[in-house]
Amino acid sequence: MIDRSKKITGRFYALASGRRPVRDWLLQLDKDDRRIVGRDIQKVEFGWPLGMPYCRPLGHGLWEVRSDLTSGRIARVIFCIVGGEMVLLHGFEKKTQKTPQQDIALALRRMKEIEA
Repeated sequence: MIDRSKKITGRFYALASGRRPVRDWLLQLDKDDRRIVGRDIQKVEFGWPLGMPYCRPLGHGLWEVRSDLTSGRIARVIFCIVGGEMVLLHGFEKKTQKTPQQDIALALRRMKEIEA
């Protein structure tokens, strides 16, 4: 029998202003790319803990959802687990082999904010 229940629930990180940066970034993507990223986030929600090729640890409590977009582009959504929830901290289109340090640093700042 297949377990169809979520292991963790995803939610968007929200700024004090109420703005949700990952949601805003997703809405800037075209419909097909949004669907791809959403499906990959869903794979993590239903399959947690999940490893490569969908999810990879970045260290310091951060993880990334890995998505292959249309036209050979790559996207990442960095998240952490807080209180049994997957908190989506930062989303971006990846342009280099290695995840840029400034993207990891931004996600770390946001994670520390919600843990405080």
